[in-house]
Amino acid sequence: MKRFLLSVAAIVGMATPALSADMAVKAAPVPVPPPVYNWTGFYIGANGGWGESRTCWDFLPALGGVVADGCSSRSGGVFGGQLGYRWQAGQFVFGLEGQGDWADLKSSRLSLVDPRFSTTTKTDGLGLFTGQLGWAWDAALFYVKGGAAVTSNRYDIWTTVGGIGVASATSTRWGGTVGVGFEYGFTPNWSVGLEYDRLFMGDANNTFSVVNPIVAGAANRIGQDVDLLTIRLNYRFGGPVVARY
Repeated sequence: MKRFLLSVAAIVGMATPALSADMAVKAAPVPVPPPVYNWTGFYIGANGGWGESRTCWDFLPALGGVVADGCSSRSGGVFGGQLGYRWQAGQFVFGLEGQGDWADLKSSRLSLVDPRFSTTTKTDGLGLFTGQLGWAWDAALFYVKGGAAVTSNRYDIWTTVGGIGVASATSTRWGGTVGVGFEYGFTPNWSVGLEYDRLFMGDANNTFSVVNPIVAGAANRIGQDVDLLTIRLNYRFGGPVVARY
């Protein structure tokens, strides 16, 4: 009996390491797949930053021709919001967005045609209606955009001496825009980004509220371009990140 018990103990002793090793392999934790950020969904956000408007004045006499009166630029602050929708397919991201901003872009200059007068251009609002095409690396998104742009403007003519307003006109004008941006999702639903946009507003004719004092009876033609650089904060109404299998 003693010899039998010793034999059983020896067999158990040899089996224990193998059993332990087998249990260790089966107990190894299953690796968790890395998360993938999903840009699909509606989003709303705020933006703010810097803008610069460059305007060139020309006068169009009733008898024809063009009288150039020079250009001026002025930069200032912009602040507003945006609303859009994005759809992600693989690493490609497609989107549509509307953006509206209040602006404080005002420039004044002495008239080259008649120095007795000064001209002022003020842009107090702008909007963008664009499509987007982007490339995503998980929570990072690089995109380009393009579409329509609109600006709200006021034009004034003042006396150089005394600063008396003698003529004014307002204009809501449409043009085109292109831009580029980078956005990063720092939570499943919140993202922050930096965007640059160039607005091409072209030339637009305006008629003053009174007879043009600089060139009698002439309409004014104003060309405008705007540069925007804004920081953006968005909240996306989408689902959480999903796992990559």
